[in-house]
Amino acid sequence: MPQNSKVFVVDDDPALRDSLSMLLQASGYEATAFESAAAFLESDAPGAVGCLIVDVRMPGKNGLELQQELVGRASTIAVIVMTGHADIPIAVQAMKAGAVDFLEKPFEEATLLDSVSRAFQLLDTANRQTDAAREAKNRLLTLTEREHQVLDLIVAGKANKVVAYELSISPRTVEIHRSRVMEKMGARNLADLVRMALSVSQ
Repeated sequence: MPQNSKVFVVDDDPALRDSLSMLLQASGYEATAFESAAAFLESDAPGAVGCLIVDVRMPGKNGLELQQELVGRASTIAVIVMTGHADIPIAVQAMKAGAVDFLEKPFEEATLLDSVSRAFQLLDTANRQTDAAREAKNRLLTLTEREHQVLDLIVAGKANKVVAYELSISPRTVEIHRSRVMEKMGARNLADLVRMALSVSQ
């Protein structure tokens, strides 16, 4: 069970809201239900880290519009959309906009719980990647201007001899700079170094 286990259910069907909330709570999640997208947006929920299960078709703002609103707010909530058979093209659209999954009604309880578990795994991975990028950015600040130049050329895929030529220094000096860059960045190998540099540039 993830440390942060908030799940938000947004559906205009009270029976479905209640049953999903009870299922989630019984499975150890902290479930909160809302009858509409507007009610959800008026709460503190959009600023939380968690998982949103939302129906595609609802009066007022629909599930896709709610998702787009959250994307606009740079929300950290993972979205799962619930859909009827006729709404699958809309659900696919939601997936393209970043939804974790879509569940076609009626769905099995286990299917929902698997989807929610996957959503939290993805959130955890995203958080770790963000932390790694932040750490890499801090390490980049410790590099000298020349070390930055060497790193940029290495990430561009250039060999030591080419780096030496472009910077008008000896290949041996490039190796020394490269070694210092690896040490300062905490990179175990060249692939590690490239991955760190790319994580900062994204």
